[in-house]
Amino acid sequence: MEFVRTSPTFRRRRLARRIRRLREDAGLTQEQAAAALDMSTSALSRKETGEVATSVHEVRSMMDLYDAYDPGLVDLARSAKAKPWWHAYGITSRGYYDLEEEAVAVREWQLGVVPGIFQTEEYARELFVGGGSVELDRLPQITAARMRRKERLSQMTYEAVIEESALLRPIGGADVMRRQLLRLVELAELSTVTIRVLPIRLGLARGLEGSFVLLSYPDPDDLDVLYVEHASGSVHIENPATVQRATLTFERLRAAALNCADSVVRLRELAEAEHGSHESQVAQE
Repeated sequence: MEFVRTSPTFRRRRLARRIRRLREDAGLTQEQAAAALDMSTSALSRKETGEVATSVHEVRSMMDLYDAYDPGLVDLARSAKAKPWWHAYGITSRGYYDLEEEAVAVREWQLGVVPGIFQTEEYARELFVGGGSVELDRLPQITAARMRRKERLSQMTYEAVIEESALLRPIGGADVMRRQLLRLVELAELSTVTIRVLPIRLGLARGLEGSFVLLSYPDPDDLDVLYVEHASGSVHIENPATVQRATLTFERLRAAALNCADSVVRLRELAEAEHGSHESQVAQE
């Protein structure tokens, strides 16, 4: 599933790091600070790890105790408790949306389907229905939420390497696939988007074990994240060594793929082939 995640939100984690740093700069132990704030040491510890939310009132009390006023910290406390936009679509768990919402750069290697943020509505709907990953009564909301993600393309860079077989898989039939391919051509013209196609003719390549996404963030304290979906859920990994290995794999895939201009040419060729397939099907009917 796309929405599985159990760790604190990025904003809560960022707030946790900053209140911990304020305490340490003030030269207080957790025990000393907790006693002065009239809370248990374990409660303060959970706030400093982001396991639980820290209220605006608590943040103000901490700034008074630590003798360090930071208005941005109050704003961060408010935003960390605010419900994210995807709650309006019935998505309440912390999943990929939370990871992507704070990212400034995303790199995706996609082996099976068109990357979600690039999908047309009809392609996404066919994918959800065919894959059986979404209950039919929730289909409109989940599809609409995926379409909403496109707004982020103007706020971050998105680089995708797509294995050609994903573009040959006729999700929804030839006509749906043709419009999806042409949408990729349109998106490739955006200054924030880079799309490369890895040709099938290259044969075996590193990365065929599975798709993955790498996300980077503006705060230097936020490590890059490796996100991987699997049959029963998803995982995100922040271990630097593991993320670095995935990064090297992505760089090799990018180097092996067609350049941007040739990728657009290939997308147009595939769209034209789907058009021919659709015309042939209509003629037979």
